[in-house]
Amino acid sequence: MTKKIATGFTAPHYAAAQVGNQVLERGGTAIEAMVAAAASIAVEYPHMNGLGGDGFWLISEPGKKPIAIDASGTAASGATPEFYAGHSAIPSRGGKAALTMAGAVAGWQKALDISHQWQPGIPLTELLDTAISQANWGIEVTTSLSDASFKTFEELGSAANFAPFLIKGKPLKKGKIVKLTQLSATLQQLAHAGLSDFYQGDIAQQLANDLADAGSPITLEDFHQYQASFVEPLAVTTSKGTLYNLPAPTQGIASLLILALYDRVWQQGKSDADMVHLLIECTKQAFIARNRYVTDPSRLSTELQALLSDDALSQMLQAIDLESAQTWPHPARPGDTIWMGACDNQGRMVSYIQSLYWEFGSGVVSPSTGIVWNNRGTSFSLQPNDLQALKPGLKPFHTLNPAFAELNDGRRMSYGTMGGEGQPQTQAAIFSRYVYHNQPLAKSITLGRWLLGRTWGDQSHNLKAETDVAEYVGEELLRRGHEMVVVPPCNELMGHAGAVVLHPNGYTDAATDPRSDGKAFASSLGDSL
Repeated sequence: MTKKIATGFTAPHYAAAQVGNQVLERGGTAIEAMVAAAASIAVEYPHMNGLGGDGFWLISEPGKKPIAIDASGTAASGATPEFYAGHSAIPSRGGKAALTMAGAVAGWQKALDISHQWQPGIPLTELLDTAISQANWGIEVTTSLSDASFKTFEELGSAANFAPFLIKGKPLKKGKIVKLTQLSATLQQLAHAGLSDFYQGDIAQQLANDLADAGSPITLEDFHQYQASFVEPLAVTTSKGTLYNLPAPTQGIASLLILALYDRVWQQGKSDADMVHLLIECTKQAFIARNRYVTDPSRLSTELQALLSDDALSQMLQAIDLESAQTWPHPARPGDTIWMGACDNQGRMVSYIQSLYWEFGSGVVSPSTGIVWNNRGTSFSLQPNDLQALKPGLKPFHTLNPAFAELNDGRRMSYGTMGGEGQPQTQAAIFSRYVYHNQPLAKSITLGRWLLGRTWGDQSHNLKAETDVAEYVGEELLRRGHEMVVVPPCNELMGHAGAVVLHPNGYTDAATDPRSDGKAFASSLGDSL
């Protein structure tokens, strides 16, 4: 008799979570559920992610090593330092900011190819149907979308073709309805012509024309040349299990380093303040290593997996002191995105991330497709000797990193968050609370969080703590030398986290972040098959 397994899905927007859950309820795979939800959230959360952005996948079948997909874009063949002559840095908005290919849609297809090896596929027309309808009927503006609209209005409000993301030329107000009919038509075209149309067909031609009109260096040939790729995930084994994340050009190594280091020091802690302090100090060591080494895979000066060796970890541990904070002048990485997790009725799990980089990406909206193009390429440097120096065909640094863990007690955990610099820190906070300190999954996500460094366009590198963290550990953190500022509780600054956990008995936990507009679904065992 086959063991029953409960399904689970979580997303930072309730409509996308419902779409993913509905696919699981009809017996679809975790990958099919994720593609349907990815299309939906591209519509519902257009400031955070979209078809003009990137994606990264971790896919786990029970008893097999997870598979990773890098669906991030490379710099266009015309994105040369000469193209940016006269600029000291790549512009953050506009056509010149739209310099890397969008990989998300290629990643959807790459993942579906795996799904179709598992079982007969649900037609693409059905997977994208709800997203098509959502864009056509209109989306309700959430607090997150409204905040992003007001924040970017001065910069993007008068940009060519940005009108679909305004109401009568004004920023979006919460509760209003926005129709994205052009995006709906594009999704419909992809549903019938196939996802490859984005790179090889009519949509590719439309996008290439619109990007050229906007002053982007991306050409039709760049679309034709692009492919998503399978990559070897990074992994580290701790006392609690084996943790997986994405390799370069992502900061997945930082997420693994924080928890690998914490695994070795957490028992020194006797209080909540100790836990927070130690995680922050582990974060500093992880970020120093990340900033020193992570770049396009072809440029790596060391194997990132080697940073997770016993010797490398032992060396980093020497800089961690329970009573004293290391000074922190190191630069930070911004970025916005969405993370979603899924578990299907065969125990197959997905951890997925999709992003435009900054809110509304480059601000370039393709008028013929309704697609917002990413500005991930602004992570490149125009300094020729920089680790992130711009070069056609290479990938910029990515904050994106979906996480997955196989615990020694048989639990399997898909988890992640948006939030740029905060992604590894939030992953560490959730994982440590849940796995090391035995907090319930939802509480591990809801409890107050902190953020070391810059995010959401902020230039400061200090420690930001939500009020509920500061109230119970703030004095202790200040005493140990942390430069701390307090921000309101349940703050979107701290990211939109989520997790899905499959237990050995077949039960599933799923949780989402109250800082988002999300929802989590976990079926009962009786409903799963």
